[in-house]
Amino acid sequence: MPSKLEQLRAMTVVVADTGDIEAVRRLKPQDCTTNPTLLLKAAETPAYARLVDEAIAWGAKQGGDHDAVVKATCDRLALNFGAELAGIVPGRVSTEVDADLSFDTEATLAKARAFIKAYEERGIGRERILIKIASTWEGIRAAEVLQKEGIDCNLTLLFALPQAVACADAGVFLISPFVGRILDWHVKAGEGPFTAETDPGVVSVRAIYAYYKAHGIKTVVMGASFRNTGEIEALAGCDRLTIGPALLDQLAADEGPLTRRLDPAETAGAPARLHLDEKAFRFAMNEDPMATDKLAEGIRQFVRDLNSLRANVSARLKGAQAA
Repeated sequence: MPSKLEQLRAMTVVVADTGDIEAVRRLKPQDCTTNPTLLLKAAETPAYARLVDEAIAWGAKQGGDHDAVVKATCDRLALNFGAELAGIVPGRVSTEVDADLSFDTEATLAKARAFIKAYEERGIGRERILIKIASTWEGIRAAEVLQKEGIDCNLTLLFALPQAVACADAGVFLISPFVGRILDWHVKAGEGPFTAETDPGVVSVRAIYAYYKAHGIKTVVMGASFRNTGEIEALAGCDRLTIGPALLDQLAADEGPLTRRLDPAETAGAPARLHLDEKAFRFAMNEDPMATDKLAEGIRQFVRDLNSLRANVSARLKGAQAA
């Protein structure tokens, strides 16, 4: 019998959730996505020193304000990793807008456009890139504009149906609901124990998937942030699933049967069609403490890791300029 990973690939597009280039080569996913945490880890790995060194050498030649140069160098580093990954996967690479721009629509637009321009200058077309943006009201508004410009977006840090509804109304290409982080919140709240079927993250993604299919919404649902293979198996059949290397390896080693759990034709119990303006969106999020907590926490975590990356780059730039 083929492995569960091979069976999963027959019903779901498998995406690698990693900045580990060698893992991507080995696991051969269709797409690849990274975030500031994964990029920070990869940048500190000796195997990728050439990508870091190139960005630092470029940054050391730039004039002007040091902090601005640090940010520009971090962008170049993200592009270096993105371009490398685009040369490996046949599909899309997600590149994330700085998390500290999560509540700034205009700055998010500027950053996204700059990323696309820089990729195109490297010969990588916009059809190969997804711009990754936090699912705040401001981020969703930026994505709406970008989609009309032919720049496809991946809305991340998504924890609840109101975010999915707003993304659908904005014509977003893809959303990344965070399965494991939803589970984390409920476990921390003293709930459970949960099975794969009752896992609140799984339940949430199934509801969003059913909502999209029932109402003919074309936005791609890509489950993310998994804690175990049980969550992945419970979402087999989802449009896409982005999975870390350790869990991909576990699925590759398991030759048991894998049953399709999500089917676009099966939408019984799907929520009624909704349309949310800004006030309704913010109120709905306020009424969901899990979604509110995890969105804020996720942005803080990504900003923290982004600042760590910037500190690392700053120190290296000063060393290069002093040499």
